Amino acid sequence: MEDISSGRDRGRHTVSPAEKAQARQVSLRRVGGLFRAHRGALGAVTAIIVASSVLAMASPFLLRAVIDRALPERDLDLLVRLVLGMVAVAAVTAVLGVVQTWISTRVGQQVMHRLRTDLFAHLQRQSLAFFTRTRAGEVQSRITNDIGGMQSVVTSTATGIASNLTTVVATAAAMAALSWRLSLVSLVVLPPAIWLTRRVARLRREITNRRQRELADLAVTVEEGLSVSGVRLAKTLGTGPVLTERFTASSTRLVDLELRAELAGRWRMATMTIIFAAIPAVIYLSAGLPGAAGTLSIGTLVAFTALQGNLFRPLMGLLNVGVSVTASLALFGRVFEYLDLPVEVADPAEPVSLDPDRVRGHLRFTGVTFSYPGSDTATVVGVDLDVPAGSSLALVGETGSGKSTLAALASRLHDPTGGRITLDGVDLRDLRLADLARVVGVVSQETYLLHTTVRENLRYARPDATDAQIEDAARAAQIHDLIVGLPDGYDTVVGSRGHRFSGGEKQRLAIARTLLRDPRVLVLDEATSALDTETERAVQRAFDRLARGRTVITIAHRLSTVRDADRIAVLDHGRVVETGTHDALLERAGRYALLAG
Repeated sequence: MEDISSGRDRGRHTVSPAEKAQARQVSLRRVGGLFRAHRGALGAVTAIIVASSVLAMASPFLLRAVIDRALPERDLDLLVRLVLGMVAVAAVTAVLGVVQTWISTRVGQQVMHRLRTDLFAHLQRQSLAFFTRTRAGEVQSRITNDIGGMQSVVTSTATGIASNLTTVVATAAAMAALSWRLSLVSLVVLPPAIWLTRRVARLRREITNRRQRELADLAVTVEEGLSVSGVRLAKTLGTGPVLTERFTASSTRLVDLELRAELAGRWRMATMTIIFAAIPAVIYLSAGLPGAAGTLSIGTLVAFTALQGNLFRPLMGLLNVGVSVTASLALFGRVFEYLDLPVEVADPAEPVSLDPDRVRGHLRFTGVTFSYPGSDTATVVGVDLDVPAGSSLALVGETGSGKSTLAALASRLHDPTGGRITLDGVDLRDLRLADLARVVGVVSQETYLLHTTVRENLRYARPDATDAQIEDAARAAQIHDLIVGLPDGYDTVVGSRGHRFSGGEKQRLAIARTLLRDPRVLVLDEATSALDTETERAVQRAFDRLARGRTVITIAHRLSTVRDADRIAVLDHGRVVETGTHDALLERAGRYALLAG
């Protein structure tokens, strides 16, 4: 993970010009494309909305008939039919509203589901380099906070636009049918409403973008401060109060942004509300002017006023939807930014078919060179190594000599920037990543265990493994007796990152997990460097069992663990400076002899 202090001023995330540009350039067409697969359902929703809006327009005309005819004429039969008609309209529109809500919410949730899964799957395909330079909390915030913030827009925007637009059009038509002169008076407020809404939308979009970045910073603070490793570090360094201050400061900024987002443009909207409320008074005044006397019946005036009230509600709803959509573009921008990340280590367009059961395990490095992104210095330079099937190669050298980088290249966590690595003559870049993972197994110094049971941690390597196969792998890794001695045996929860186990125990669990996968090529990356001598012996015995019949690449600081390797390669500043057996290299009195001495 990148250096925290360099990524932000201890809690504040610096907004890059690229982030600002991304937030501005989100295409509404691309957002609309998320709904393309649901056109049929959206069409049905639109039809329901149109039918409901048109049907609702009958109520004012029924009301006018009640006031102008049924009541003055004391026509009880007509009055009953009109009242029943009003009730029927309300009932039918209510039922249509429920159906519309169910369909639209289902479509919205399906879109959200696809967006979440697409983003998760795309991030899974990113190279290790992406995750080493990106804060873990930032990634989590994009998936949870940003996509979660879209939910109301995704689930209700399309139906909100259709519903409000249909209602506005139908209401305006009904108002014009009642009195086109009064309609002009009512619609005079529309231009200033649109102008004010556009200003509010721009303001909310900017605040939303800042709020989501602050949420990401908050998530990073939680990830760093409340993980097992983070808590242990804080307790040993006494930095708990400092972390609390950081969290409090970030939360305080978030409160301010939430308030600003909620209140953005409220005074403008309050002004519009006052204007809208004044319109009925203007209508009554217009109806009472000498020139209009006798031209409007009381029923028409009451029905028109009711329609006018019904007009401004969907009109404001339509304008508010526009504000929400504009503000949400900041969220879409952040999600699309990750969806548009190029995959640095990807499956080939035309992969070579590989049968893991027929792989011999002959690994060859030819002129391999690699530089980390952003680095001007190559970490590995022109490496040529040949590891025959079933043999063992040890890589030794000082810290920073390129040993772990070669191991990462062998398992294709990175791709070489020059040269090639082949497995049985096939370039690793021509193989599917899933096929390569079945053939090349890695056990590193830092063993990662999931917060679940021992059984599920081992089965993670092979989901179809039986309990008997799991126990056989644990016996081979010399960890079975320890597991069965736990309170719940194989069903014991290992705890966060496996902290209930010692380093040697976690290593043997990792060995059992790798044995269960049964790879043909094995990469051991400093897997015993952090263990004490006694534990190292136990783990080494498990490694010896794991290595039988496999091609093995071992990386170690302790030369005692590699002296029996078929071949040892000494690296210095990314270059292979010596190769040979342990005894031959000692006799040569070169770089290896200096490391051994």
